[in-house]
Parts: sequence; C-alpha cells; structure tokens
Amino acid sequence: MAKLMIRGLETSVEIWNEEAEQTLVALHGFTGSTATWQNLAKALPNVRVIAIDLIGHSQTAIPQQISRFSMQEQIQDLEEVFSQLELKKITLLGYSMGGRVALSYAISYPERIEKLILESASPGLRTAKERSERCERDNALAEKIISNGLISFVNTWETIPLFESQKRLPHNVRKAIRFERLFQKEEGLAGSLRGIGTGSQPSNWIALEKLEFPVLLITGSLDEKFCKIALEMKALLKNAKHTTVNEAGHAIHVENPAEFATIVEEYLTSFNTNERS
Repeated sequence: MAKLMIRGLETSVEIWNEEAEQTLVALHGFTGSTATWQNLAKALPNVRVIAIDLIGHSQTAIPQQISRFSMQEQIQDLEEVFSQLELKKITLLGYSMGGRVALSYAISYPERIEKLILESASPGLRTAKERSERCERDNALAEKIISNGLISFVNTWETIPLFESQKRLPHNVRKAIRFERLFQKEEGLAGSLRGIGTGSQPSNWIALEKLEFPVLLITGSLDEKFCKIALEMKALLKNAKHTTVNEAGHAIHVENPAEFATIVEEYLTSFNTNERS
C-alpha cells in the first residue's frame, strides 16, 4: 500500500504484480476500497493491477469541502495519480460508482485509454429532473449516515434489492464485503454521496458516441436495470462489446470471480478493435 500526495489529499494506492508488463487500473464502487480487487489481481498474475481508494473512501484522506468530492475533482486526481506513477496508456476498469468515475475520466482523457471496462456502470442520469430527484435522495441518505452512524447504514445497505443475489454467497465472502464497508468513515461516505453521486455528476450519455477506444460492458443477468443500461450504452458506442454473466447480480467480481477474471483477461489480451458483438 502506497500513499501519494495528490492535489493536497493523501491518496491510498495498492499495486499487485509490479513486474508485469501490462497494466490494469481498477476503481471500486461505493463503500469499496482497493481490497475490492485483491482476488482479481491474484487471478491475473501477468497483469500489473493498480487500485486506488477513491475520494471519501477507506484510507484516502477526506476533504473538508463538499466541492472537493466532485467528479471533476476526482478526474483531476486520477490524472495526477497516473502522472506520478508514470502511466502513459492504460486499460481502465471501474465497478458501479467506480465505473461512472472511469467513464468520466476516459471522456476527459481519451488519449490515456487503451481499453475501458465497465462493470455494472452507467453514464449518469439523462435529465435534470432525474438528477435533482436523485440528489435529494442521496442527500437524505448522507444525513442518515451522519446521524445514525456507519454500522446502522451498512446493516441497511446490505439489504437493498441491488445486492439481493449476494445473500447466496458463502459466509466468509459476505463477511469480507461487510468488513470492507465497515472500514469506511461516515463523513467520507456522506461526502461521496453528495459530491459524486449519480445525481451530482454530469450526464455522459451524449459523449458516448464520440469515444473511439474499445469498451467492454459487463453485467450480471440478475441485474436487470444495469443490463438495460448496458444495451442502451452499446447502441451509442462505436466500439463496444457487452458480456452478461449468468446467475450473477450487480457485483460480478464477487459473485462469480473466476468468470469475471477470465472475461477481463481475455479482453486485455484481445486485439480486436472494431467489435460490436
């Protein structure tokens, strides 16, 4: 685990398989951390996997100002991380919230992106009305986290429909996910919701058709909402592939880690540049 000073914030970065030639940068979801990608890194010994604790999460410092949590700030932070690590061209992977961040970064710095992999991710909300309503809900949830504390929030968060399929996972896997969530801080999660939530970020739908680099969209068949979003994204992207993992929900990397690792590895090593299958 390394700590980098990134635009005034101490930022936590973890790197596995440092001697490998190919580089994959991985961004976790809401309530996640670099630990999200530990098993993927083990499954890909020939890939240097770099994971970052995003703003408001785990061991990265928590900003005082809500504006410092914004998507634009996070994009600039990532660019500074990549500069400090001397990364020229990368494959970028993002899960859920991390997928929104990865896509937003890729739109801002397309020259940095070799390939983009989005797991259960969206380009944000299309209309101002949707964004406004989502901001209200996220602000209410942020208030609850601060008022009721982390344990109360995690207990509730584990029961939302999005994670229903995770109830079938082995006890030790569910325990690890819970531990990762409980390793957060109330102020960090609340700030993340307010600053970089789906309602707060700009909509990226219009930008999709301008992207030239290859994009892989991965969804779980049980996650109907994000399967639909992925199909809509694929229709707009010039160079996209959509893969659905059967009997998996939102967090494919947790629910079927072996298949997820295989999909990522095959995409990393493929040379096809104009695929729409």
